Amino acid sequence: MDIGALRDAACLANRELARLGLVFLAFGNASVVDRATDRVAIKPSGAICADLEPDDLVVLSLTTGEPSSSAARPSSDTPTHLELYRRFPGIASIVHTHSPYATAWAQARREIPALGTTHADHFRGPVPVTRDLTPVEVDTEYETHTGRVIVDRFVDHGLDPLEVPAVLVAAHGPFAWGASPEAALDHAAALEAVATIATYQAALGPLETLDPGLLDRHFDRKHGPAAYYGQPARIGADR
Repeated sequence: MDIGALRDAACLANRELARLGLVFLAFGNASVVDRATDRVAIKPSGAICADLEPDDLVVLSLTTGEPSSSAARPSSDTPTHLELYRRFPGIASIVHTHSPYATAWAQARREIPALGTTHADHFRGPVPVTRDLTPVEVDTEYETHTGRVIVDRFVDHGLDPLEVPAVLVAAHGPFAWGASPEAALDHAAALEAVATIATYQAALGPLETLDPGLLDRHFDRKHGPAAYYGQPARIGADR
């Protein structure tokens, strides 16, 4: 992917965050990686997602984090994105929002349990929450340590980041990712939807989690090797 196409993809992802209502003010960011060229494009720090143009995007080296273009500062969350790209090789795009319901669960330091099939259509199990960062982690390389506590949560609990493509950072907010920018955006939107539903359900009474067999059935029919949800990919030109 050339640098122009990478910027275009990252710009569109950021603008879509605004269109979907997942970000407000300058909160939130999206990035896209091209592993073949060792480049990451990410929103500039403090920029409004809805106002971005492709030339505004900051391009950095995935390996070193050094910017290869743009005089603008990259998002302050860039070290978190880089840490996730380096440790989760199957992902191609990351989005970070402060969408209200998912952020409420993050601030409450509560994972979002798998309560129904809406959740199971997108996440194979609960959406996890990280531990709190220590004072030393906050004071030294805060954003890098944010990425590391996310990775630790997945490694320590044997979670597949492509089967549970989102996390709640304690006291902070949600991150979501995917094998494409479109998938990352879908997962961020789905995360806010299931967080909203879980909040309403909690107001009605005790939270009863979904039967594991039904959870797997719903996840696999959409994402498993024998998935049958949706339409098959069309091969070749229209005929």
